[in-house]
Amino acid sequence: MDLTQLEMFNAVAETGSITQAAAKVHRVPSNLTTRIRQLEADLGVDLFIRESQRLRLSPAGHNFLRYSQQILALVDEARMVVAGDEPQGLFSLGALESTAAVRIPATLAGYNQRYPKIQFALSTGPSGTMLEGVLEGRLNAAFVDGPITHPGLEGMPVYREEMMIVAPHGHSPVRRAKDVNGSNIYAFRANCSYRRHFESWFHADRAMPGTIHEMESYHGMLACVIAGAGIALIPRTMLESMPGHHQVEAWPLSEEWRWLDTWLVWRRGAMTRQLDTFIALLNPSSQP
Repeated sequence: MDLTQLEMFNAVAETGSITQAAAKVHRVPSNLTTRIRQLEADLGVDLFIRESQRLRLSPAGHNFLRYSQQILALVDEARMVVAGDEPQGLFSLGALESTAAVRIPATLAGYNQRYPKIQFALSTGPSGTMLEGVLEGRLNAAFVDGPITHPGLEGMPVYREEMMIVAPHGHSPVRRAKDVNGSNIYAFRANCSYRRHFESWFHADRAMPGTIHEMESYHGMLACVIAGAGIALIPRTMLESMPGHHQVEAWPLSEEWRWLDTWLVWRRGAMTRQLDTFIALLNPSSQP
């Protein structure tokens, strides 16, 4: 096994095509095919499922991809450290929509200005999707709802979010879940940790939500609540940043459900120079 084989493997994993991967790494397809076969023979497993003109990662291939990406990232970092260069390369960050919208814009702007050689990419989505991205190696790090107990991850708490029940204007105060028993709710997909928190709040009070309408954004949720179609759970920082928040009623959840911590997480043992510099700019001790 050598670095060239790892680069070839990553290229095939990314493109799903020997021809496209060969062009990406500037090799002829026959050479790529031979080197991938040699790598599989060396490891004693099939890394790809071959389907006519396409290649899909096998379960073993998915596992190997994480290590391959980590090895190549460490090699790049070692080269930069030895050369004394400033941090560079790709840094892929994931974040909850609310975190991306209201918590980190200033940090991201400062990061881009301070480290212009780093190619920064931001993805947003629910915690479940972000965690999958980190574990599969597609994301270097991600902001997710914590705490995090997965053995393959490391992380730290960064922000504390106050969770607010949002109801149509004129709604009577909501002090417990039974006050809105049977109400339609607006939430993200099932792998969203905030949605699970919302549903658990209902169940703990022996109450049940009505129909759960899956939305793609907090702005969509707020619009539905303003229209009187149901209720939603939105972090206070996000709610107060949106036009229209004065047109609804909002109350914090009861104390035991009120606060959720947002964590920054990354694969265990995969601290890179790009991530280290990003964490230094976050300065979590100064965050509210």
